[in-house]
Amino acid sequence: MTCPYAAARDAAPVVVDPMVRDLDGETDRIRAAGPLARIDLLGVPAWAVTRHADARRLLVDPRLVKDMAAWDLWTSGAVTHAWPLIGMIDAGRSMFTVDGEEHRRLRAKTSQALTPRRLEAIRPDIEKFTAELLDALEEAGRDGAVVDLKSVFAQPLPMRVVGMLMGVDPQANAMLTRQYKKFFSMLTPQEERLALLAELDVFYTELVRAKTALPTDDLTSALILAADGGEPLTEEEVVGNLKAMVAAGHETTIGLVLNAVRALLAHPEQLRTVLAGEVSWEAVVEETLRWDTPTTHLLMRFATEDIEVGDAVIPKGEGVVISYRAIGRDPEQHGPDADAFDITRPAPNRHMTFGHGPHICPGAALSRVEAGIALPALFARFPRLRLAVPDEELRNLPVMTQNDLESFPVLLDA
Repeated sequence: MTCPYAAARDAAPVVVDPMVRDLDGETDRIRAAGPLARIDLLGVPAWAVTRHADARRLLVDPRLVKDMAAWDLWTSGAVTHAWPLIGMIDAGRSMFTVDGEEHRRLRAKTSQALTPRRLEAIRPDIEKFTAELLDALEEAGRDGAVVDLKSVFAQPLPMRVVGMLMGVDPQANAMLTRQYKKFFSMLTPQEERLALLAELDVFYTELVRAKTALPTDDLTSALILAADGGEPLTEEEVVGNLKAMVAAGHETTIGLVLNAVRALLAHPEQLRTVLAGEVSWEAVVEETLRWDTPTTHLLMRFATEDIEVGDAVIPKGEGVVISYRAIGRDPEQHGPDADAFDITRPAPNRHMTFGHGPHICPGAALSRVEAGIALPALFARFPRLRLAVPDEELRNLPVMTQNDLESFPVLLDA
């Protein structure tokens, strides 16, 4: 692959593989490059933060902003919309792309709609969806048939939940799943990816206009209606929030559920411990989030002035990536055994997989609730669940920002 924007500074950058063929090895190489690693993202240079303490500080540093006007490669024209990852940065006006007071205004209504009380109120719906999908899983796996846990269970569950929250017609869930899969895949031609974004804009614009005319009890209507007499969001802002939230709201949970199942099957003694009630499912969820993060690299923030990170400096105008997979295995934060999966860790698991500071993921609590329902229900129904292939044969999809498995073939032995 050519590197039209290559501009490595001192050391040769770690090239992030768009095909994600060796995620563990790549994570090790980025960590070994230091607290601030130079990386190459499809020819575009950036800095990757690899340590927990540095990330925690930088995620609240006002000198790092989401505004692409601060990115030299963008303002100079070196990076354009031809770059396949541009849609992860230039995703329209939403709470994910602005800072400060504007960010607070755009985020406020989402936070109001995803309160602990609201999440508890939808718990019966999540349990119902889970039971229905487990029935489908059992039917697909009858008579010893191999069944894909991802496509039958882990993928449709969070899409159903986030669709219900947004007021999306359930018949649109399959279409949205396909669209987002193509959007994230590095195998999708950039012209097609840009067309997908335009199609999603049309879909969400039509949804927003329908909810504007006839509001209902859902997050889309809450985003449209002014809160406490405040300034209402524009149509573009509501669409931007919805487009990004549906993406984040289902992708993260897919990875969390599959990574937890994979880790437990690879550590049967820990699976026995949790099934015996000696360790909580909450501990399983948190250790999975730390050790096998659903998000690998979060793109991107830009330095408005030189920022020191240890002995290195992020120069003004350059892009910064938070490498959550590297951070989750930081021994300075999680101890010398940070590379080990251990649900019995004695200390509180203070990871940052859902971010930190003003831009912390607004759907973090929802993802935890979904996984906290789905995982125990899955193993209660199928206690002898096992992989149908050796673990080393599992493959990642070509997605540079998520730890997204291609499939997860299992045998149920119900």
